[in-house]
Amino acid sequence: MRYLRFRGWLGELAGLTGGLTRIAFEEVRSHAGTDAAHLYGGFLAHLSAWCEERGVAYEGVPVGTIKRFATGRGNADKAAMIAAVRARGFAPADDNEADAIALLLWATDPQGGRA
Repeated sequence: MRYLRFRGWLGELAGLTGGLTRIAFEEVRSHAGTDAAHLYGGFLAHLSAWCEERGVAYEGVPVGTIKRFATGRGNADKAAMIAAVRARGFAPADDNEADAIALLLWATDPQGGRA
């Protein structure tokens, strides 16, 4: 059911925004365990299929790339990520939100922040 809800959420998001043209997501290379790897693979499969069916561009961005873009270091810790995002005028609730904001900034950087 979680994957069906995920696909439903993607559809809802597309409807609320007037359509999606590109999705960038955090590409995780290392997982805490087998279950985490399976879940990630399932979400990736559904995201890929959903995007392919609708012609929406999608790309995974390695964690180190996001951290390097935000802080200058590919191995920045949680506190550094939060500080970097706050320095750009945002108030993330936690490190997960800081990572998401950094990914958004990377994806929308006019200088092509792709390291």
